[in-house]
Amino acid sequence: MKINIKIKRYLPGLALSLVLAGLAVILGNFFPLVGSSVFAILLGIIVNNTLTIKQEYHLGLAFVGKKLLQYSIILLGFSLSIAQVSATGLSSLKISILTILIAFGAAYFLGRLLGVNRVLTTLIGFGTAICGGSAIAAASPILEAKEEDIALSISTIFFFNVLAVFIFPFLGHVMGMSDATFGTWAGTAINDTSSVVAAGYSYSQAAGDMATIVKLSRALMIVPACLIFAGFRYAKSKSANQTVNIKKIFPWFILWFVLASLIASLGLLPLAIIPWTKLASQWLMAMALAAIGARVSFAQFKAAGAAPLLTGLFAWVAVALSSLIIQYFL
Repeated sequence: MKINIKIKRYLPGLALSLVLAGLAVILGNFFPLVGSSVFAILLGIIVNNTLTIKQEYHLGLAFVGKKLLQYSIILLGFSLSIAQVSATGLSSLKISILTILIAFGAAYFLGRLLGVNRVLTTLIGFGTAICGGSAIAAASPILEAKEEDIALSISTIFFFNVLAVFIFPFLGHVMGMSDATFGTWAGTAINDTSSVVAAGYSYSQAAGDMATIVKLSRALMIVPACLIFAGFRYAKSKSANQTVNIKKIFPWFILWFVLASLIASLGLLPLAIIPWTKLASQWLMAMALAAIGARVSFAQFKAAGAAPLLTGLFAWVAVALSSLIIQYFL
């Protein structure tokens, strides 16, 4: 009886996030360049700022925004085969690691200069460095990010994703890039997978293939980066003489993500099931982001001002330029 009562308290928030996720997935299918994740968080924000969400919804929304977000990342691991991306990924590893470090450095430098809080700065840098919304989703539980920080960082990343789809192919043709060069550039300097695919295949089939594989190998960097975040959080807690439970702060969902990726790599999961795990991941992430958006107000965006957008711009330009410089001169 107690269990049923507890579940019942979560139902309003679960139902609302499910409805918003359904709309987001439909819109994402019609507009793949935007994607369901961005639509989900936007729909959540719109609902929260145009309707009055009753208090009874908040418990379920908080659960969805935290737990389902982690489950979506775990399921995403089944569609990232380590064997599939290793060959091309290793060849682009030098560029990927250097651009990731540059993205973090650029975001941290300007973010702190403009007074952006540390967590938001980290999320913008992480999203720019690795793979947009998925990276932000993976890092946010470890960093204990607030809903508005997650929403702001994803919105910032999305803005530059859209610009990249149009700007990158144009610049590639102007500079006379080969398919391999452009594919590597797009795969390392555009953060969201859908935008990488759109930019790569609009350039050429070969460039699109290259960009996609480079992007997938770059996405695997989520794992070591999240473990580093957890390590820093642990060290910071210890230095402040706080009682720390390593089991609590360790990102266990990342461990399950790695296990899922290994299962896919070893061929232990039937190929017919993988599209369903990817679909389930998409739905759970859409639900989680809709729930996060539903707890964010426009006043929070207004209060943040232009600083997060400028931070994202600086990090994005730094990554795009450094990727080209590394390819041509190193």
